[in-house]
Amino acid sequence: MTSVKEFRIEEAATDEEFGRGAFVFTDDYSVFDWGKMPDQIPQKGASLCTMGAFNFELLESEGVSTHYRGVVENGNVVDLEDASHPPWEMAIDLTQVPDLPHEGREYDYDHYHDAAGENYLIPLEIVFRNRVPVGSSLRSRTDPADHGLEFESWPDEAVDLEEPIVEFSTKYEEGDRYLERAAADSIAGKAAIEDLESLAREVNRIVTERADSTGLVHEDGKIECCYYQGELYVADVVGTFDENRFSYEGTQLSKEVLRQYHKRTQPEWVQAVDAAKAEAKRENVADWKSLCDVEPESLEESVLETASNLYCAGANAYIGREFFDAPPLSSAIGAVQRL
Repeated sequence: MTSVKEFRIEEAATDEEFGRGAFVFTDDYSVFDWGKMPDQIPQKGASLCTMGAFNFELLESEGVSTHYRGVVENGNVVDLEDASHPPWEMAIDLTQVPDLPHEGREYDYDHYHDAAGENYLIPLEIVFRNRVPVGSSLRSRTDPADHGLEFESWPDEAVDLEEPIVEFSTKYEEGDRYLERAAADSIAGKAAIEDLESLAREVNRIVTERADSTGLVHEDGKIECCYYQGELYVADVVGTFDENRFSYEGTQLSKEVLRQYHKRTQPEWVQAVDAAKAEAKRENVADWKSLCDVEPESLEESVLETASNLYCAGANAYIGREFFDAPPLSSAIGAVQRL
């Protein structure tokens, strides 16, 4: 299913009914769309499963429909609060994911929706932003005035937004791209783009309020959704340190730490990735990775330990439970600052 979690089908979805299955989280990680990196981060998978389960249960308590059914412990599906140890497996309802044929970078979404019926994963990511940090892709793609901001150009520091910005991105293309609203509406199929935006804003509100209550800052994130018989359900995983950016006392508490570390320590690889993506776009080729002639290197054990403590301490703080054997969040953040 993805480079960091596995996907198990117990009962396949049909045009008319959800199926049943599970996500099995791993300690793998991915940056810059590379896929599985050379190392694993201890306990990362369990921390993502834990935060995802916590947020799904939080959303359900606020009336938001999701595909979540519980976490799996000893073969049983239970609520997170009834789990005796950090879970690795999440039980979910399954929807259909049809094939998306393409020639080069031209994708046949009509084929996707012809096969989708009334039960399908919407091939979009809905991105919400509460802050525009330095280095955000939004700065290179748009001007402040596009979002009602009064700056003539983007300032050198992060910009906190009074109202979140919502954007739409493709999900299944080899080189995913941000979309104009009309294009996103077409790719969404039977799902209304206005409803997707409203749902994203509600999820953002709930996660932001939870983060605020624990001393974290929720900077941005995304959701994925499925369409089932005219209704929207939040799918995939929500509000983890891989899907969202959080910070604590001004320091990143997300996968962004690993992105920035690779930029500092393996700039040749990062530059080669950027060059391969640009070449693929020029040549109308979907598989950019085959054009990259540099491989990422393994990280030192001390870096992997720091990353593990970041995920685990952050999860403890967010769910309000000492679920993981990890240092206090302030100590974990201190180690990140020393990287």
